[in-house]
This record gives sequence, structure tokens and C-alpha cells, in this order.
Amino acid sequence: MSSEVAARRDAKKLVRSPSGLRMVPEHRAFGSPFGLEEPQWVPDKECPRCMQCDTKFDFLTRKHHCRRCGKCFCDKCCSQKVALRRMCFVDPVRQCAECALVSHREAEFYDKQLKLLLSGATFLVTFGNSEKPDMMVCRLSSNQRYLLLDGDSRHEVEVTRIAAVQMLTEGFPPGGGNARATGMTLQYRAPGAEGVTQLKLTAGEDANGSRRQATAWLVAMHKAAKLLYESRDQ
Repeated sequence: MSSEVAARRDAKKLVRSPSGLRMVPEHRAFGSPFGLEEPQWVPDKECPRCMQCDTKFDFLTRKHHCRRCGKCFCDKCCSQKVALRRMCFVDPVRQCAECALVSHREAEFYDKQLKLLLSGATFLVTFGNSEKPDMMVCRLSSNQRYLLLDGDSRHEVEVTRIAAVQMLTEGFPPGGGNARATGMTLQYRAPGAEGVTQLKLTAGEDANGSRRQATAWLVAMHKAAKLLYESRDQ
């Protein structure tokens, strides 16, 4: 990939919407696949009462729109200002209690798991029906649109083409708890190919800590897949 193309992928611009300032991709086609579009606000004339507590709006009780769902609430039901990174807002924005809770949960993905995906991890990678896996470093591209695999060869998988993700696990730790993630299979639609292609990632066994990094990366990728499906269903 040329540096010029890479620069176009990562270029951003500051725009002002009715909900606040947003830092969005300069080219819409290069937006994050985890992003959400701003909702249409419920028109003022269609919401004479708070859509949560049913309080009637008047000169003293003002109406506010949640920036995530677009519904209309009183100040009491829509008082929290929370970061909404999936819509690229620069500053925290007003959200209703239900949406604020979701945005708080998503903050963990952006603060921790996304950083893991960007830094990458080492896996044994098997393409399709190949019997011999390749040792490769897998990471998410800086614009979050591509899964990059680097080893003796280099591959790119467009995140929006991923059709299914399945975590591979083994056993249960002594004393109970969750099964340990050992790998992952991804099915994706390769450009120009019929049907889906399968990619298998397997965490290797070693003593230098890369197994732990790989396991954390798998968990982060599983969370990313859930956000991806949510974006598609919007």
C-alpha cells in the first residue's frame, strides 16, 4: 500500500452537527466499521412529554434529545454527558440513562481492547483448507477497517467482509471460571471469490508472554465482532 493511499485512509476532518463536534474520516468510505450513524431526532412537536417519565414539557421543564437514540427526555432523565466514540464525538454528549450505560460499557473496548487489537499478537494462521499454518502477527489497521496479517507473506482482510467469528476454547481452570481461549475461526467474503473463506488463528505455546497477549487479543477481537454486528443491524 502506498503512503498516499494510507494517508487517505487515515485523513480526518472536524465537523459540527446538531449534537456537537465530531472528528470524522475525510472520506466516508474509510470510516470505522464499528461506528454508528447519528440518529434522527424525534421532532419536538411529536414529544409533548418526556419519553421516560412522562413529565409534561413547559417553560420550566425543558426537553433534551439523547445524542445516541434521538429520543426526547426531560433534564432529569437525560442529564448525563458521556463519551460517545462510536459516533466520533470530540467531547462527552448528553445521553439518556439507558444509552449512557451502553456507552460506558463500550468505553472499555476503546480504552483497552481496541489498543490490544491495534498492537497485535502472534498466531499460527491457517488459510482455508491448508494443512500447514504460518506464524504471523495479526493486528487491526489504524483506521480499524482491515485485519492485517504479517509473516513470510502479507494478507489483508477487510473487517466489513467478516461474516462469522467463533472463539475456540479448551478446558476449565482449577476452581472453576471461564474456559481458556486458544484460538478463533473467522469466515469472510474475499473480493471476487464465491462463498466464504475461512481463517483460523491459534495461539502458540511459549514462555515469553506472547500466549497471554494472544489470548487477550482473541477476547478483544470477539468483542469487536459483536460491535460490528451491532453496526450492521443499526
